[in-house]
Amino acid sequence: MSPAPLRIATRASQLALWQSNYIADLLRQVVPDREVVLVEVSTTGDRVQTETLRALGSFGVFTREVQAAILDGRADLAVHSLKDLPTDVIEGLSLGAVPPRAPEFDSLILPQGSSLAPTLDALPQGARVGTGSPRRQAQLKMLRPDLVLSEVRGNVDTRLKKLDAGDYEALILAAAGLTRLGWSGRISAVLQPPAMYPAVGQGAIGVECRTDDVELRGLLEKLTDCATLTRVLAERSLLATLRAGCHAPLGVSTRIEGDRLFLEAVVLPLDGSHRWTAAASGLVSAPAQLGVTVAQLLVTQGVERVLGRTE
Repeated sequence: MSPAPLRIATRASQLALWQSNYIADLLRQVVPDREVVLVEVSTTGDRVQTETLRALGSFGVFTREVQAAILDGRADLAVHSLKDLPTDVIEGLSLGAVPPRAPEFDSLILPQGSSLAPTLDALPQGARVGTGSPRRQAQLKMLRPDLVLSEVRGNVDTRLKKLDAGDYEALILAAAGLTRLGWSGRISAVLQPPAMYPAVGQGAIGVECRTDDVELRGLLEKLTDCATLTRVLAERSLLATLRAGCHAPLGVSTRIEGDRLFLEAVVLPLDGSHRWTAAASGLVSAPAQLGVTVAQLLVTQGVERVLGRTE
């Protein structure tokens, strides 16, 4: 008798399907005798394209329905962009794997054939820039208050078509998604700290499964990259301590040097009029504690009024 297939719950977007097929291929290498299939799930964030992400809410607009598929037995595991996965613990679910991270930075994309230099400074006065992320918008406003920032939704190819059609003078998108979908040639410039800090977990994939599925958790552990896991645990601990949503105007930077883990974070109001920063380092063996430490440094600066944090 053949073993039951492993069922992966996933959104149906281009990037989500790429990520889920990537995890499926890794699992097939670990358990070549098991069939691995995808179970497509429609999420609120995918269905409602006319609202901004901020209007839809900060928690789980791309993950709730996918998580429900595991809990009700339609799937055995779920694949998420880790930056979209809330830090709130869902009873019965555990983060089972975090494979190697892709480049976590944001990227500037100009229209095809543009004669502009590939920098934010080269954009014309009042240029229209497409990005729905409050984090990106706030940082862009600090760098270029004159820019006109607009929500842009849809698959990557849809966004690029809007850019090339003249709807925007530039787009800001995650380099990871562009690279994974074969659009790396459209990246005009990579935006890195201190100009642009990426989101918590950006570029990383998170795989969830049922906590009581001991066998599957053992399989998923083989997919985890320890350095990536260490970094994202610190970042997610920071986010959880601040009790901020996935779309909060919060950026982070992490790195590992030897046995030390370094975490820097920035918080901005949406108008980009100010930036609060905090940084610390700790042992790689205690990433969650480092996240708490940096969050507390930010709290002492009063960032709760920007993040909507309540006691």
